[in-house]
Amino acid sequence: MSNPPLPVSNMQQKSKTAPGEDADDFVEGGFKAWCTVIGGFFAITAVFGYQNAFGVYQDIYVRSNAASAQAVSWIGSTQLALMVALGLPAGKLLDFGYFKIMTVMGSAIYVFSIFMVSIAHTDKYYQLFLSQGLTAGIGAGLVYVPVMAVQTHYWRRLRPVAMGIVITGSSVGGIIFPIMLNRLITNPRVGFAWGVRASAFVCLGLLIIANVLMTANPPKTQKPDPPKLTVLFTDTAYIFGILGAAAADWGFFFPYFYLQLFAAIKGADATFSFYLLAILNGSSIPGRIIPNILSQKFGVFNTLAFCTLACSILIFALLGVDKSVAALVIFAILYGFFSGGFISLLAPVIASLARDESEMGIRLGLAYFIGSFGILAGNPIAGALLGETFPWWRPIVFSASSGSLPRSTLYYNLRTSKFFGSLLVTGVMTASTWLLLVSLLTTLDLRGLAV
Repeated sequence: MSNPPLPVSNMQQKSKTAPGEDADDFVEGGFKAWCTVIGGFFAITAVFGYQNAFGVYQDIYVRSNAASAQAVSWIGSTQLALMVALGLPAGKLLDFGYFKIMTVMGSAIYVFSIFMVSIAHTDKYYQLFLSQGLTAGIGAGLVYVPVMAVQTHYWRRLRPVAMGIVITGSSVGGIIFPIMLNRLITNPRVGFAWGVRASAFVCLGLLIIANVLMTANPPKTQKPDPPKLTVLFTDTAYIFGILGAAAADWGFFFPYFYLQLFAAIKGADATFSFYLLAILNGSSIPGRIIPNILSQKFGVFNTLAFCTLACSILIFALLGVDKSVAALVIFAILYGFFSGGFISLLAPVIASLARDESEMGIRLGLAYFIGSFGILAGNPIAGALLGETFPWWRPIVFSASSGSLPRSTLYYNLRTSKFFGSLLVTGVMTASTWLLLVSLLTTLDLRGLAV
């Protein structure tokens, strides 16, 4: 007679072991697990959430003639790319047990960088790039991936839900910081310097709480050593999946960087434009949670494919959006929801390809490192396509077509084991998209013809 099933509580439960996995009496949940989730939420709010407010800086720097849209976007892209690229060494250090050291050091560097932004001259591009691009990116990179990966130490069955709660912090920060920065910077009694400093103090408080709450929980039984990078490159599904993610990242963050500027240039009310980023990030809160819950029924790959396809279609829809308040709000709500699903499901998808908890850090780190190249180049290319005359259709077509459609097809076909078919379809879609884009751009005078 089989043993009766173990009772399941709200706080913790015995987790089933995967085939070939040691039955090490893994306990899912518990007090430390939920403290780590809450601490991770605060850390992501301060780090990723603050970066979701870069559209405020993009608007301020461009409209104050501090630099061109392309040059300014290099600041945000470098910061975001370093945040995910440093996941490679950070993930490896997490596997070696240096979680707390990394998060404390990264938090200190990150807060320091924001204070340096507050004393930088907005007409000195190199000061902004060094403080807000390089230093902030390095600090964020030592926090972001370890905070996400450490959640796998406590969760198996509910891993997508736990990670979804943590990554929701980026949406909450994306609501708080754009409104806070816009209100304070435009206030004559506060100004740029003290507005940025105020946001730095908020980040400092959040990161202190986060570092107190979070702890690592490495496997207690003897586990195999984390795989070498050369071994990971032989995992075909894993490598092609993250290459698809890198392609899609070329255009994915375009609304987060340019939506406020888009609305302002189109003639929308200035006060309303300030709130667009908050609406975008606010609507991504359910997007960070609901798709993760649905993924338990439909699968993380299928859910991710649907979210990325929706993001591509929505960016294309910007071609028909002008200064209409209703249209801009609808776009912000829908794109925020589906982009939230994409961001929150990416880590569980990568984690699902791991063979053991001991390799979670290195797999997540390598995936984010490769994806960082798409993040780094995408928004500066969009800025170059905008030029000085702001023909918005160029970056819209580029961002929508550069990766989302090919990647959604790639994820779906890899998950259904149609490997060679996925490569063929992905190659054809990518080639045709780029041929269309190049043909459209080369028919026009790229030196400044407004369309």
